[in-house]
Amino acid sequence: MNEIRAIEASQMKNEMDDFKVGDTVKVHFKIIEGKTERIQIYEGLVIAISNSRVGRTFMVRKNSYGVGVERVFPLHSPRVVRVEVVRPGKVRRAKLYYVRDKIGKGAKIKELIISRKAAAQASSHTESAKTADPKANTESSPLAENTAK
Repeated sequence: MNEIRAIEASQMKNEMDDFKVGDTVKVHFKIIEGKTERIQIYEGLVIAISNSRVGRTFMVRKNSYGVGVERVFPLHSPRVVRVEVVRPGKVRRAKLYYVRDKIGKGAKIKELIISRKAAAQASSHTESAKTADPKANTESSPLAENTAK
């Protein structure tokens, strides 16, 4: 049993994309056609996430020329390059299968409005994580000068 878990752990992605049910996402999916590889972007609404370690999947629904199309993506697949959140959604359900029956405005999901303070904190957190030397950021701030005295 431990060998199975070790194999699963080696196949899991380390960096996870942060999204949830109700979000409108762009899935960057690697397509292999013969010898060439290209990345295809599939944009739609996440209507379900099934949870199980390596076999974790999510279902994305979009309307293509008036026809609803659903596609299931394995989260830990090497072909899923990244998942980009276009618009966060505000829902109170774990599975949004009722959207299949809705047409037009009824199929819309409310947008999750993030406060300006939370958005500023999130953006500053990602910017500080990108910099290589965290001491360089604290030395230039006025708070660091006050604490150094």
